[in-house]
Amino acid sequence: MTVHLDIPESVARSLRLAEVEPRLRAELAVALYAQGILSFGKANELAGLSRTAFANLLTERDVHRHYTEEDLAQDRSYARRQ
Repeated sequence: MTVHLDIPESVARSLRLAEVEPRLRAELAVALYAQGILSFGKANELAGLSRTAFANLLTERDVHRHYTEEDLAQDRSYARRQ
């Protein structure tokens, strides 16, 4: 499923960002992760950042990392590929 979110032009202009979509994706990912709505892996996917870059972004925002069973499974899968 793909969700498209229409941001009013006046709101987009008031953000004063060169690249609105990537920034909004990252902001949404951080907020949903902080609330426990998305796992680290899925929030990272939404943000479109590397795992390290997303972890650094969470640190910058003082959002503590939740480590779920799904996160452990993803880390194990990643480690096996290396």
